[in-house]
Amino acid sequence: MFDRLSAYRPQALAALRIMTALLLIEHGTQKFFNFPPAEQPFGDLMNLIGLAGVLEIVGGLLILVGLFTRPVAFVLCGFTAVAYFMAHAPQSFFPINNRGDAAVLFCFIFLYITAAGPGAFALDNRR
Repeated sequence: MFDRLSAYRPQALAALRIMTALLLIEHGTQKFFNFPPAEQPFGDLMNLIGLAGVLEIVGGLLILVGLFTRPVAFVLCGFTAVAYFMAHAPQSFFPINNRGDAAVLFCFIFLYITAAGPGAFALDNRR
């Protein structure tokens, strides 16, 4: 049974890529447009938080459509690792306690996408 599921590997990878991109874009839109509304809206974006928002929106859109997927995923993997160690790790050792579990998951998903490629339904497949 599971051997037959392997035939759908490109589509499953595409689903992972697309959903991850949508979740990352949501982080960026919260920073820039306060959508969805944050408990404490972000103030001045002319700092690292603004840069993070740009990476989340632009990188997320590129991952969403599957354009330059591997290099963008590589950059986002590093970005989310840095975000975890700068913003979350100082608060607590455990990701569940420091609210950094999403950053860790993003990091490893982008690492996987860097190695595996975009999967199905990607503009990279047309280049």
